[in-house]
Amino acid sequence: MAWTRMHPEALDLRKTLLSRASLSLPAGEGTEHYVTLFDANFLPQGLCLYFSLVQHAEDFMLWVLCIDEASFETLRGLSLPRLRLLDLRRLETAELRAVRPSRSRAEYCWTLTPFAPRWVFETDPAVKRVTYLDADLFLLKSPRPIFRELDASGKAVLITDHAYAPDYDQSSMSGKYCVQFLTFERLRGEVVRHWWQERCVEWCFNREENGLFGDQKYLESFPVLFAELTHVLERKEWLQAPWNAIRFPCSDCIAFHFQGLRLIGGRQGRVLLYSGRQIPRASLRAIYLPYLALMAQLFQQRFLDHMPCQGRGVGMVRFRLTALLRLLRGRAVRGHGERVFMNLLADLPSQA
Repeated sequence: MAWTRMHPEALDLRKTLLSRASLSLPAGEGTEHYVTLFDANFLPQGLCLYFSLVQHAEDFMLWVLCIDEASFETLRGLSLPRLRLLDLRRLETAELRAVRPSRSRAEYCWTLTPFAPRWVFETDPAVKRVTYLDADLFLLKSPRPIFRELDASGKAVLITDHAYAPDYDQSSMSGKYCVQFLTFERLRGEVVRHWWQERCVEWCFNREENGLFGDQKYLESFPVLFAELTHVLERKEWLQAPWNAIRFPCSDCIAFHFQGLRLIGGRQGRVLLYSGRQIPRASLRAIYLPYLALMAQLFQQRFLDHMPCQGRGVGMVRFRLTALLRLLRGRAVRGHGERVFMNLLADLPSQA
């Protein structure tokens, strides 16, 4: 049974991996390749993405561009099937090293995004196309319909719309399209990917300036400069996020973008959800609940012992996740009083 429909205490992630015989097979002609990037702070989100691929993506390979040594060593130690690592320390180019001091950590990660597919192609010449996924994306269904739509279009590059709900429209600043699920073919898509790479090296900052914003607003040029190569996903309801959850039925969602969800270590340990937009109760139960349940099990089953919020911070985050799960199910959090309820309610998105 799929673990997104199971009680979290019934999950055994290692047994799940062992039970999937296909995971032990080598990648082949039909393997769909994905790449993401993150540092050690995003290990929980990145591992949730991986396990959602295990559940829903059939024949896949997830490549992870590790931004720091801690993420690389942790993932290497886990030795997960169908997961390959890219070590930034060995791949970073001179042009990247030149711009790195001028950019924040987040801005530098955005700068790296168009490089990630390139490094997959260079590492494995057999890979014909790569899909970049944000680390905080989570599959709820098979992504095959997305690729069928791309294949039917005859195009070589796929981008997706933010599809903002009208009340939350930030397209003028953040852009019409979202860097969350982008596909590039090796040969035909290279001209688009390389153009994007050059632009991000030139300018990639967390501010709006001259019609630009980070790595994201460059995507608006794809359908203009490369119209014959770029397909914009037509089924906008397949990619959902806090900014459009009130617009689409959660039952239509193939992948959800948990933008804004953060785990904060330290003595108090916090689970921060995006609280600026309404999230329908149905989405909280059908999407947030399984995601947080899986994340809680990653802590419980010792997948995350070496992430930066060590010691008491890990314990407090694990407690917060457990309490938050109970709250989402409508259960009491025993023995901790109203203060815990108020902290959790402050972190929860509004419910439509």
